[in-house]
Amino acid sequence: MTNKIGIYAGSFDPVTNGHLDIIRRSSKLFDKLVVATMTNTSKNYMFSYEEKKKFIEDEIKDLTNVVVIDGNGQLTTKLAQQYHAGFLVRSMRSGDDFVYEAGIASVNKVLDDNIETIFLLADSKYANISSSMIKEVAKFNGDISHLVPASVAAELTKRLRKE
Repeated sequence: MTNKIGIYAGSFDPVTNGHLDIIRRSSKLFDKLVVATMTNTSKNYMFSYEEKKKFIEDEIKDLTNVVVIDGNGQLTTKLAQQYHAGFLVRSMRSGDDFVYEAGIASVNKVLDDNIETIFLLADSKYANISSSMIKEVAKFNGDISHLVPASVAAELTKRLRKE
């Protein structure tokens, strides 16, 4: 019997409570879940891959079947092949996300027909929250403590504190 391995890839800049919810939920679907901090060439990053990896690892210590890797500069399908993963986990907050995510899934299917994409809907309490929004709120001294882990909130506040 083969293990079911999934990849959950994202830029995670920063990781949000919504991302962590998807990690926890998808960890129950697979024997092994690989969380990959990836490159999105249309984004400017605030955190290094090492920082993002540590933020995630600190929050999921209890999930023994989850590993966090640096996927910088790699295609998700290549990572899936490398880790023998048959599934890609993608999350959606809204209908707009569906259009975007369906496009990504289609390209991934062309790149590797053996890999299936699984879509998980965001929990309603995270459905309108994005990393970009969180950075914007933090920049103007808004309270983000309920949107991200405490370590992320502290670091964002430090880096974006409005003078």
